[in-house]
Amino acid sequence: MFNNLLKHSIRSFKRQRAYIIINILGLAIGIACSLLIALYVINEASYDRFNVKKDRIFRVILNGKIGGQEVSGSFTPAIMGPTLPREFPEVEDFLRMDGFGPTVVEYEQQIFTDNNIIEADSSFFNFFTIPVLKGDPDNLLNSPHKVVLSQTTARKLFGYVNPIDKLIKIGNDTAKYLITGVMGDVPSNSHFDASMVTSFLTNPRTKDPMWLNNSFSLYVLLKPNSSYTTVDAKFNDLIVKYVGPEVQKYLGTTIEEFLKRGNKYRFFLQKLTDIHLDNTVQGGFKAPSDPKYLIIFGSVAILIVVIAAINFMNLATAQASRRAKEVGIKKIGGSTRGMLITQFLTESFILAIVSLIFALFIIRLSLPYFNNLLGTRLSLNLFKAWYTIPGLILFTAIVGIMSGSYPAFFLSSFNPYEVLKGNVRNSTSNGRLRRILVVFQFAVSILLIVGTLIMNEQINYMLNKNVGFDKEHLIVIDRADVVGNKMKSFKENVKALPGVINIASSTALPGRTNNNNGYMIEGRKDETYMMTTSWVDYDFIDTYGMKLDSGRSFNESFTTDNRACIINESAMKNFSITDLEKTKILKPGEKAPDPYSIIGVVKNFNFESLRNPIQPYILLLQGDNNYWGYISVRISPVNYSTTINSIEKIWKEYSSNSPLQYYFLDADFEKMYSQEKQNARMAMIFSILAIFIAALGLFGLTSYTVEQRTKEIGVRKAMGSSISGIYVEISKEIILLVSISALIAWPIIYYYAGKWLENFYYKIDLGFFSFIAGLTIALGIALITISYRVIKAAMVNPAQSLKYE
Repeated sequence: MFNNLLKHSIRSFKRQRAYIIINILGLAIGIACSLLIALYVINEASYDRFNVKKDRIFRVILNGKIGGQEVSGSFTPAIMGPTLPREFPEVEDFLRMDGFGPTVVEYEQQIFTDNNIIEADSSFFNFFTIPVLKGDPDNLLNSPHKVVLSQTTARKLFGYVNPIDKLIKIGNDTAKYLITGVMGDVPSNSHFDASMVTSFLTNPRTKDPMWLNNSFSLYVLLKPNSSYTTVDAKFNDLIVKYVGPEVQKYLGTTIEEFLKRGNKYRFFLQKLTDIHLDNTVQGGFKAPSDPKYLIIFGSVAILIVVIAAINFMNLATAQASRRAKEVGIKKIGGSTRGMLITQFLTESFILAIVSLIFALFIIRLSLPYFNNLLGTRLSLNLFKAWYTIPGLILFTAIVGIMSGSYPAFFLSSFNPYEVLKGNVRNSTSNGRLRRILVVFQFAVSILLIVGTLIMNEQINYMLNKNVGFDKEHLIVIDRADVVGNKMKSFKENVKALPGVINIASSTALPGRTNNNNGYMIEGRKDETYMMTTSWVDYDFIDTYGMKLDSGRSFNESFTTDNRACIINESAMKNFSITDLEKTKILKPGEKAPDPYSIIGVVKNFNFESLRNPIQPYILLLQGDNNYWGYISVRISPVNYSTTINSIEKIWKEYSSNSPLQYYFLDADFEKMYSQEKQNARMAMIFSILAIFIAALGLFGLTSYTVEQRTKEIGVRKAMGSSISGIYVEISKEIILLVSISALIAWPIIYYYAGKWLENFYYKIDLGFFSFIAGLTIALGIALITISYRVIKAAMVNPAQSLKYE
């Protein structure tokens, strides 16, 4: 008898082992996904919170609207910084900052390009909690041509030699910079990167008295217990006092009249800790994150854990008959329902703890890939904070209780007399709850699959849409100012190369705008218009393959083109321009007396992300002293690497051996959609994992169903049913459940996908393909999942099936 009991126990364990593994694997993946997303969300939400004075630091934002165009940006005049402490008693200190862009750094024989050099006032270290490792904190940036290096940059240039008082060359400045300090590396969760910080006083524009020249990021440190709303309320008087006279001078109207016409011009304060998650503000140093995505992926994390918990519930309740006798005997032996509930919850908690251990192992393996995908430096340090391990245990306990609560209450409710009489099968035959849970799992999976397909479809649309110019085979050289007044000769030499089709210079490019200026139209005294401005040479339109709607391009044979302009179709439409010859453009504040004549209208081209409509754009002719910005070279796709090497040789001749910095315009254009591409990849990964977890549960349920229907399968086989007939009989319920899941998921994802697409001015139409594809993928995976167990059972000899107990 003992041997029979032992054999039965071993057989019972072997039968349940597969279900235990499925539960652990599903929960481990679910917990790992949720923890990875939690790490990402926490990191995004923690930007700039390392700063000790974070609650007193604010960034000044300009909100302007001219001619129907509204913009909010981190743009302020240089003069505003020193003015605020004088005007507002709440302001303790100010800090102006600006980025250099890609800049060549030279020290002795070392030459390299650095993308993270910023200039800042001497108050920089009073604002941000970045340790000064070497140097006098009071004299780091208090005079021109001083620079502080980050620890990494100091090691890169000098190794372990003390760099203090050494001189380095930065950019095109003829005077070298004195190294006055070394600071700790800027934390990755800061809204700016800085490998070097130079003195803001070096910039000649620091003395610019114009209030309408908004070029720099400005931060203020408020005194303790001061309210930023009080400061916000005072900006209006400041604008009237300082901006008003300039508006009167250059626009010929009072600031009050300017605002009454529907225009806006106001400043407000933005909390330091809000900067990274506010994508409505332009400018700044790092691209902000969209907080909507944090909500989306946080919700996805919860749903994936719920799917894993549902697996546990389904498999536990499906196996109720196997544990029914155990429950009956324990109840007869005196166990109360509460004791049984405690037992089952403890089992689920232990299972969850084991799953957590596996989840941490999965995270360790996947974090490098996850960081590469997101461009972050996330890490899981269990011992960094005292609450990490208790928090993980608490989270696991919640998951365990959520997973095991229903099975615990369900199993403990069995009547011992009915169970011991063998009636448990009848009392547990109703699988309505299990079907509902399967429908929920696949509804979530289909929702994620369809959402991912729509995101990818929108991204592909943006990458392949005709943007109004030819962005293929176009390389852009940074730092055109290095060539300076030798630009014409440089372009002639480059254009003579066999692989070069055309070459042009400009101050701005599609994807890299840097000037929004106010303009007026002659004869319209009370109207002001905002246009994105670029100064270009004679070859720009041809090099970019832009098309003219009317008029002509700039031409050297027309000497009057230095006072001519080309506008885009949006400018012509928005400003109600009907007669080009009679329309003259005025630039307020410009000393030249002659207005600009419109010589042509270029067809609209997307110079910003396809999230935005095409705004008015104006092209002006570059003057001899205006060769800053970019050089664009259209090259042949044949032997392009040889062509680039030849361009580099010519560049070094004209730039005193300075390294050539270039990029391909099409690749740079794609960077505008990096967040969408990143999020689409994340959504795809989590969709795959969600449906994998759901498939695991379905596999376990199918295995159990096949076991329960073994005799039925044997009878059907004996009566002449084919394997395909048995497969259809068992799988038709799965097809029905997955189809119901799709009907639930479709309207939900249709609504939220529509909301997401509202972020894009140019967007796809929501067609049927993605929705049908989501159902097809989910249905295919479900059928593949159950195929092995069903076909294997259908192939068993009916004589064996009929003997099965």
